[in-house]
Amino acid sequence: MCRHLAYVGDPVPLGQILEAPAHSLIRQSWEPRRQRYGTVNADGFGVGWYAEGDPVPGRYRRKGPIWGDETFADLARVVRSSAFLAAVRDATEAGADGEAAAAPFAADGLLFSHNGAVRGWPASLARPAATLPATALLSLAARSDSALIWALVRHRIAEGDPLPQAVADTVIDIAVPAPGSRLNLLLTDGSTIVATAWGDTLWYLTEPGRRTVVASEPYDDDPLWREVPDRTLLTATRTDVLLTPLKEPTA
Repeated sequence: MCRHLAYVGDPVPLGQILEAPAHSLIRQSWEPRRQRYGTVNADGFGVGWYAEGDPVPGRYRRKGPIWGDETFADLARVVRSSAFLAAVRDATEAGADGEAAAAPFAADGLLFSHNGAVRGWPASLARPAATLPATALLSLAARSDSALIWALVRHRIAEGDPLPQAVADTVIDIAVPAPGSRLNLLLTDGSTIVATAWGDTLWYLTEPGRRTVVASEPYDDDPLWREVPDRTLLTATRTDVLLTPLKEPTA
């Protein structure tokens, strides 16, 4: 359904991670190696990154395939960052909302992506959606399951939940009314990465003190890559990675 990646560590050009590796995110847009659902991720892409001294990330998103965007190639060559999140999209409903539906979504200094699909969408999310204030529903970034999931995560954070708890509890809230959904979420605030493995692949690579990368699949054959077990919450910084099992919900 999508491929996504988040990085925290020493400042690097975006292209060093997103373009240069043999199986980079750009290549995964047309030739993913481990994607379980869908084959081509050509329905949009985006990258969000943090600049030194600015807690609000910049973003570049488009509705077409990443491989055909010359502006992105230039941007990835010259922009350096110590934290970024990028995604390539295979839309559940082709053409829905275009660029507005492309990850990363952003608000309050956070970047967010969803790899997967909610089974029975939109009817299955009627109950979780009812917990949101009307302003949150009226300001959804797009008419997609991912945009609503992002609104649910943001609502929990606004209520005071720490990032890992907000992400984990949102997954459970959706999995109860929509069993069989694929809910690989990816969130960063520029220093911490929070992710879930729930129905699709997730990997991480860490060199403590230097960098941590969390991705749908490895972008190269470095032996440091480790697969995250399904039904797991990952919380990572540039120095540490914590894996926490998530319990299968009961209705």
